[in-house]
Amino acid sequence: MRCDHDQEGRCGYAVSRVLGGSRIMPNVWQRITAEIAGTFGLVLFGCGTAVLTADHLSADGRQLGVGFLGVAMAFGVTVMVLVYALGPVSGGHFNPAVTLGLTLAGRFPLRHLSVYVAAQVAGAVGAAGVLYVIASGTAGFDAVGSGFASNGYGERSPGGYTMGAAFLTETIMTMIFVLVVLAVTGRGDAPAIGAPAIGLCLMIIHLVSIPVTNTSVNPARSLGPALFAGTPAMGQLWLFLLAPALGAAIAGAAYPLLSHHRRPARSAARDQQMVPSPALSAATAE
Repeated sequence: MRCDHDQEGRCGYAVSRVLGGSRIMPNVWQRITAEIAGTFGLVLFGCGTAVLTADHLSADGRQLGVGFLGVAMAFGVTVMVLVYALGPVSGGHFNPAVTLGLTLAGRFPLRHLSVYVAAQVAGAVGAAGVLYVIASGTAGFDAVGSGFASNGYGERSPGGYTMGAAFLTETIMTMIFVLVVLAVTGRGDAPAIGAPAIGLCLMIIHLVSIPVTNTSVNPARSLGPALFAGTPAMGQLWLFLLAPALGAAIAGAAYPLLSHHRRPARSAARDQQMVPSPALSAATAE
């Protein structure tokens, strides 16, 4: 799974920036910071819309909330903006499922999988904490009772869907999302080129699956709010870690078979180990 210097865009992660005519490779700490910030923004704005404005009544009882459509748009537009803004730094994953799918497709170094996932979890938990503090500023707020934008099935599903339906939904929706990410960032372009397609795909996924599970397709997004939503949410969290991972694994394994883009020929020795790019090695040594 070689990630060569001239394949940065297709690797979906070490994308160079151009400044004054010179190519600048972000170092590992810049990439980690970008993943923390991006996942923080995705959870804060996406889940924040669900918690604060999805169902909001005026003083005279009129419904001012944005509903399912508004929440879906919030997630889609947010990820599009963040991929535009931070994709050139880190590749714009903001989701452990995306990182896993890219890794299994040979487009991201295995050795950095855990680092990216840790950064994404940190960003999601931090955003959920900030959102909890904000939401607690109004009388009567109850994170456990409201669900706090956490994901669920059965009694915790917005539409009362079963565990089986929830698992299938999250697996298929994550698979589709990761396939889209792989497809639109697989032509040697920077991740920002595919930002509109990625954002629209996430929006459509939310429109379909909010009634089923409140939409995860992102284990970090599920973990953050669940930590503040109490035992009921934590008891069902396993599904929203496992199903997206399974969907991402299917997408990552299947995409190289479906794509006309072939991996470069590699020696037997390289098949047995990860060969990082020179830029990555230099950044890691800093």
